[in-house]
Amino acid sequence: MKWFRFIALLVCICFIVQTNTSAKMIKRKEIEPTGQVIWDVPTQKKLIALTFDDGPSPIYTPQVLTILEHFGAHATFFQIGNRMERYPEIVEQVVESGHELGNHSMTHSYENKVGFQKFRDEITHADQIIQRYQPNHPKLFRPPGGYLDNALLQEARKQGYKVVLWSYHQELKDWSMPGAMVMANHVIRNARNGDIILLHDGGGDRHQTIQALGIFLPVLKKRGFEFVSVSELLSHKK
Repeated sequence: MKWFRFIALLVCICFIVQTNTSAKMIKRKEIEPTGQVIWDVPTQKKLIALTFDDGPSPIYTPQVLTILEHFGAHATFFQIGNRMERYPEIVEQVVESGHELGNHSMTHSYENKVGFQKFRDEITHADQIIQRYQPNHPKLFRPPGGYLDNALLQEARKQGYKVVLWSYHQELKDWSMPGAMVMANHVIRNARNGDIILLHDGGGDRHQTIQALGIFLPVLKKRGFEFVSVSELLSHKK
């Protein structure tokens, strides 16, 4: 009986250690050398990928599409599944305008809060919706809030996704509404080949984001930068 209790205790300890290890947020310095997560793309071409999270929005997404079309820019929209179900006509506009869709979960929940199994189901459900609009397109996943642990990373890769975060030197935090000029100047000042810029077209008031786009796009285009989707940027990786 004592041996049985001892073995049972060891099993419990191992389970706790494994659970804590898998739930620990991945650090960039640890995972970047493996190439399993994308923050930016090394390239000699003057390419920048624009990404928009938390849409679609019936108010702001169409405005973003209008500005992108005006400047001949393409982007990747990491959309939330339940919002795609609510606004299918906006999703269609995004795709018809030549942009790509990325998976941003079904409800923008955090895997470490709702549990791994539920979040895995969210990725799968959101993917089913995306496939209606962009079947057989490269699969891109961005975890809500950028939270990523080893279990979630392996699950995303198992489902055929490339995990895409963003260039830390281009983190604008537009959700905090720092001002359109502040954001635009930040993008212009820090622009580098292969940047992935994080913006939002949903989840709140995004009028400053719209204004910032109208400021930095023409400036960087004059400098020779081209704005592309994440998939296109990856195709130019050196």
